[in-house]
Amino acid sequence: MRVLHILDHSIPLHSGYTFRTAALLREQRALGWETFHLTSPKQGVTGAAVEDVDGLRFYRTPPAEGFLTKLPLGKELVLMRQLETRLEEAAREVRPDIIHAHSPVLNALPAIKVARRLGIPVVYEIRAFWEDAAVDHGSTREGSLRYRATRALETRAIRLADHVFTICEGLRADIVARGIPAAKVTVIPNAVDVASFHLASPPDPQLQEKWGLTCRTVIGFIGSFYAYEGLDLLLDALPELIRQRPDVRLLLVGGGPQEANLRQRVERLGLGEHVIFTGRVPHREVGRYYDLINVLAYPRHPMRLTELVTPLKPLEAMAQGQLFVASDVGGHKELIEHGRTGILFKAGDCNALSGALLGLLNDRQRWPELKANGRHFVEAVRNWRNSVANYRAPYALLTGKTLA
Repeated sequence: MRVLHILDHSIPLHSGYTFRTAALLREQRALGWETFHLTSPKQGVTGAAVEDVDGLRFYRTPPAEGFLTKLPLGKELVLMRQLETRLEEAAREVRPDIIHAHSPVLNALPAIKVARRLGIPVVYEIRAFWEDAAVDHGSTREGSLRYRATRALETRAIRLADHVFTICEGLRADIVARGIPAAKVTVIPNAVDVASFHLASPPDPQLQEKWGLTCRTVIGFIGSFYAYEGLDLLLDALPELIRQRPDVRLLLVGGGPQEANLRQRVERLGLGEHVIFTGRVPHREVGRYYDLINVLAYPRHPMRLTELVTPLKPLEAMAQGQLFVASDVGGHKELIEHGRTGILFKAGDCNALSGALLGLLNDRQRWPELKANGRHFVEAVRNWRNSVANYRAPYALLTGKTLA
């Protein structure tokens, strides 16, 4: 089986998108399949037209440039045109059995055109809907002309693709509700490579001292600071936590679009001595920062994006035997069994968040069981080998090949 994957961006860039991609490719190759990889112009300027990274070869597409990119929708049109040209070159060279386009729809539409010209089956894998992400980023609003137009493009791509993959049941239900036959949609669940995660170790005393966390109880978040993550709600819950547990500190590791707003909120609430912003840390150091944290917080706000899409962070926490609380949005409820693998609280409710954190902090007897249950769940269920096995049947049906 020869699979040509079309990607928004890839390693060596670091994001949830690239980590999921690398895991999928690794497991497909473990099955004996040959994988080839093409990135869109959003990879940015690269050193060569073809790059080898961590044993994977990537065909690169030049960034979108020129006068058209300055016009409304012009950049997207140029991107798709360049991707279509580069994809056809790569497809003629590697002669894949199947073309596999990954979100966003800007990758899917060129892939469908090229696949039809070359007579190759094409599948589209949806990790989130572009229009919903744009709402959170503030570049559009739900129901706007741009939102509706993008949604229509997604639906068109879904209809034209030979098969559709997605990452969770929430997105699958949304796709089927658009009139797509249920048999045409397969879930490839988010998962973790358990071998890549080690159970949490005692915190590094020097790192504790560096950030003023010695003899403190640490609530933490590690990741990108997007509005939908709900870190503003976490800050609002902090005063009550401090009132009952004066030793509490909040450790925020990472950065992103909301960082300035979060820093202003900390100042306005008078929480400067209780909140630590570390900035972004090297990927190889992230494990040391997890070890500093007693309880992780995932307070995602309720909205279409978080109700439909499952994140990776809770699974990564389970793989490390970490404790966490998470809002009861749909994306979390699909992953977390309340009281068994994690603690859920009512989304958007500041008092519920502080209550969940205090309840967990004050009930240390539950900690070993929660940690063990979470680790078992990812070892037995949410691992990449199980997820990637779901590609077999659709690939075999479309290509006529018998797959091991």
